[in-house]
Amino acid sequence: MKHYTFNEWLQYVNDEINEKTKEELENHLYSCDQCLNHYLMAVETNESSLPVLPDSDFTELVMAEVSKQKTELQVSWLERKMDIDSSIQPVPTEPIIKKEEVNKKKPFYQQAVFHYLLAAAATLLLTFSGVFQSLAAYANSLERPQQLQEKKPSVTEGVINKTFAWMDSLEKKEAVKK
Repeated sequence: MKHYTFNEWLQYVNDEINEKTKEELENHLYSCDQCLNHYLMAVETNESSLPVLPDSDFTELVMAEVSKQKTELQVSWLERKMDIDSSIQPVPTEPIIKKEEVNKKKPFYQQAVFHYLLAAAATLLLTFSGVFQSLAAYANSLERPQQLQEKKPSVTEGVINKTFAWMDSLEKKEAVKK
């Protein structure tokens, strides 16, 4: 990979190179951190000659111009679309908001605070009821290999085993009586 010198980046910043070289330098910046550092140093060195934008009202001026152009485009579009005569004023494009809609409050169940409280209550309920603990135990049992898991008898097997034990104890009592 070819690296470019600081002087080449300085020429790039000053716009003293041809378009082909400029494109090569720009593409190279995407893949080389070393050259990116040289470029940033060249910009820093040349910072005093760069134009200074007044930051006080710049954003407001740009946004006002954008909204002005947007309104002009909407009006011209409406005129073309509806084939309005030049003597008739176009309909305003701003949405009409009724006074009731501005002052209208959302119901409590549509507010974000309600949803946060509901989520917190559900979490506490599930935590104290042991749902999360049983989920953790279930996940743990799935992670262990089948061979290492202890085979627990089913309920039916347990009942049968207890029944046989009870019958054996009865037979021993009768054998002792005889």
